[in-house]
Formats: sequence, structure tokens, C-alpha cells
Amino acid sequence: MKNFQQNLLIVLALGLCGLCVYQWYAQTIQRTEIQTLNQMVYDRDATIQSDTNSIVTMNAQIARMDAGLSDLKAAVATNEQLVASQKAQIFQLQFDNENLTNEVGQYKAAVDQLTVKLKDAYAGIQQQNQAITNLISQRDDLAKKIQRRSPGPQRCRRQI
Repeated sequence: MKNFQQNLLIVLALGLCGLCVYQWYAQTIQRTEIQTLNQMVYDRDATIQSDTNSIVTMNAQIARMDAGLSDLKAAVATNEQLVASQKAQIFQLQFDNENLTNEVGQYKAAVDQLTVKLKDAYAGIQQQNQAITNLISQRDDLAKKIQRRSPGPQRCRRQI
């Protein structure tokens, strides 16, 4: 029996060693799986953190874009008002231009009429000058004839 107990002790020791080896192997596989899972959790957390940061950045960009869009809408409204007022001003200026063009046409017609009248008046003045020149020459001729007929100069005395 002594042999049986020794054999049993050896078998039990070998079984215990086999169990330890099996446990060691199973724990190694578990540790590898745990390491893989930890790496997956780390990668997932890093991705979540990156996505969260990206979302925060995009939210800030969207807020800036919204503010810029609001500014652009305000500028568009102001520009539309400015364009409307400039169109009204252009319409008024065109109306004034037409009125002034009509006035210029009237002034040109008046200037043409005055030019014609001045030419007529100038022609009349020329005729009058010619008539006066003829009258002066006739007077001078008459005075010369009268002087030739009279014997001498006669003086009139005044009586006091």
C-alpha cells in the first residue's frame, strides 16, 4: 500500500501540475483577450473623445457661421434698401434730366428766335446807318450848294 499511496501522490501531484498548467494557459488566453478588450475600449474612448472634440469644434464653427450669416443677411437688407433708394434717386434724376433737356430745347429755340431777331435788327440798323450816311452826304452837299450861292457869311446881331 505504500506503493499505492506513493503512486497516488505522484498522480495527484502530476494532476495538480496539469491543472496548474491548464490554469496558466487559460489565464494567458484570458489575459490576451482582456488586453485585446482593453485596447478596444481605449480605441473606442479615444474615438469618442476625438468625435466629442470634433463636435465641439463644429458647434463653434456653426455658431460663427450663423453669426456671419446673420451679418450677411443684415448687409443684404441694407444693400436692398440702398438699391431701392438709389433706384428712386435715379428715376428722379432721369425725370429731372428730361425736364432739363426740354428746358435746354426751349432755350435753344429761344436763342434761335433771338438770333433771327438780332439779325433782323442788325439788318435794320445797317439800313438806318446807310440812310443816315446818305442823309449826311445829302446835307453836306446841300450845305456846299448854299455856301456857293451866298456871297459871304452873314452875321446875325443880337439885340439887347
